[in-house]
Amino acid sequence: STPIRPGKGGRGRNLGCSRRMVSAVTGDVSARGFSVARGRVLWYKNRLPRGTQGRGGIMDVEQEARRQLVILKARSVDLLVEAELYQKLCRSLRTQTPLRVKLGLDPTAPDLHIGHTVVIHKLREFQSLGHDVIFLIGDFTGMIGDPSGRSETRKPLTVEQIQENAETYKRQIFKILDPERTIIEYNSRWGKALGSEGMIKLAAQYTVARLLERDDFQKRFAEGRPISLHELLYPLLQGYDSVVLHADVELGGTDQKFNLLVGRELMRDGGMEPQVIMTLPILEGLDGVQKMSKSLGNYIGIDEDPQTIYGKTMSIPDSLILRYMELATAMPQEETAAIRAGMAAGSVNPRDAKARLARALVTQYHSAKAAEEAARRFRETFGARMFPADAPAVTPPKEVVEPGGGVWIVRLITLAGAAPSGSEARRLIRQGGVEVDGEVVRDEEFRVILDRERQLQVGKRRFFRVLAPK
Repeated sequence: STPIRPGKGGRGRNLGCSRRMVSAVTGDVSARGFSVARGRVLWYKNRLPRGTQGRGGIMDVEQEARRQLVILKARSVDLLVEAELYQKLCRSLRTQTPLRVKLGLDPTAPDLHIGHTVVIHKLREFQSLGHDVIFLIGDFTGMIGDPSGRSETRKPLTVEQIQENAETYKRQIFKILDPERTIIEYNSRWGKALGSEGMIKLAAQYTVARLLERDDFQKRFAEGRPISLHELLYPLLQGYDSVVLHADVELGGTDQKFNLLVGRELMRDGGMEPQVIMTLPILEGLDGVQKMSKSLGNYIGIDEDPQTIYGKTMSIPDSLILRYMELATAMPQEETAAIRAGMAAGSVNPRDAKARLARALVTQYHSAKAAEEAARRFRETFGARMFPADAPAVTPPKEVVEPGGGVWIVRLITLAGAAPSGSEARRLIRQGGVEVDGEVVRDEEFRVILDRERQLQVGKRRFFRVLAPK
């Protein structure tokens, strides 16, 4: 077989499952679950299920690799190539070398939502099996903008925006991932160093015809929509990330399949063992139709407050309950299966299942105590249709109060943080989603007179007490 050139994380193709049994002896073990003593493998006995250890603590490598493969395959869409992943798992067990599992995200928005966490939960499964995760922040590729699934060129972000968003991502991912098993990387580290010569050499490894095979480029080309040259470079730069990082496995959504395959090809062409690619489903948003997106307003942000996460979850269509449980939470599979069976038999009310999902999400991103409080407040507010007494207070600054003592409703909504922009506030008003003192406001030019405390409701779940400035 062709040898792999040496380097960080380099692997040889001839290291598979040829040696089936590995000895386990008593001794100190590392945090990863294994270490080496006199050339023999030390393994946490309590890490392995019954049946994987033989007499004298012998570990069946093939059986353990198959067990891990079953866990990792669950809920994936594409796994290319499964046999290669099995061989990598066997080698990892034999050589006590964790797999290097890569996920790249461009910091194009300030916050992550639970749609992003579908792949992050899969990363956590790799970590729980003893492997290392490389969370790659695409601060270099983010300046290009991923064209996957786009009908038009993305607007470029400034360096300052990308850096600010990247810091948010770093903080938020550890609500799921284990920091001890996570390597944070930035692709600007090698992307900027490529220079003109390096970029030309990289571009020479792929043809325009191949790049135009991807569906979104084909559609734009056929419709006469512009395709910028820098967008064609994006898959190559993402693939180059895998070359630099010596990735064993790369994860992504189903819309990333082309980019992930480019990484495999670049690694193979460079004489390296190609990465295995695994794609995960794209999560639908709260409307149950379009994919979850902040720009569409159909998202649940992992940094949102407990009441908002709980309330948004309770608003999803019943058809999404089980899908959210399976893809966006760490709920045990046995519990999800029981809920599925109960809903099918009519013994589990979808509203109760939805409440269980809401508690799981709030617990994941806040705490169990916060989840119980959010559930209590939801019951009180929507059970008795009462305006919550502990709704947050909003006091508009004096400069936005007009001479007659009124505040423009659009300005009030944005001041309360109930809409990110005036255009979004106007959309909510047009849809009948704004109430003042229990009355629906449909006039976008409406003024709220601050002669007393007012009650503002935006959507089904956001309540504010509006106070006059002193």
